[in-house]
Amino acid sequence: MSVNKVMLLGRLGADPELKYTQSQTPVCSMSLATNDRRKNAAGEWADHTEWHKIVVFGKQAENCSQYLKKGRQAFIEGRVQTRKWQDKEGKDRYTTEILANSVQFIGGKSDGEGASYDGGSGFSGKTAQVAAAATVNPGGVESVPFDDDDIPF
Repeated sequence: MSVNKVMLLGRLGADPELKYTQSQTPVCSMSLATNDRRKNAAGEWADHTEWHKIVVFGKQAENCSQYLKKGRQAFIEGRVQTRKWQDKEGKDRYTTEILANSVQFIGGKSDGEGASYDGGSGFSGKTAQVAAAATVNPGGVESVPFDDDDIPF
C-alpha cells in the first residue's frame, strides 16, 4: 500500500492560466507559494518560500481561473506527479506538479471581504470560503453535495 497526498495552504504568485485540451477539457495552471521559518547558518530565523506548480481540471479549473487572482490564498489537496518531456533540443526534462483534487478559496476578494463564489454547490458569501470545493478527477468533475447545516460553524 502507498499514499500520495498533498495538502498546501498558500498564496498565488500569479493569476491562474486557463487552457483547453484538444478534447476541450479545461486545464488551469497556478503557482502557489508556501512559507516557513528556518534558522540560517548564523543561527538567525529567516523566511523560506517554496513554490508549487498546481494543475486543476474540469469545471473547477474554470472556477479557479475566474475567481482566483494573484495574492489570493487557497487550500489545495491533491497528489504529486512528475512528468517527463523533451525540450526543443530533444533533451529529457522533468516537471513536478500537484494535481489538485480540490481547491478551497480562502478569504474574500481582498481577504477582508466575504467571498462571492458559488461553485455550483449552492453556497455563497462567508460559507463559500470554507465549502467552495469540488473534487476533480481526470475523467471529469464530481460535485461534493452538502448543506449549510452540515458545516459545524
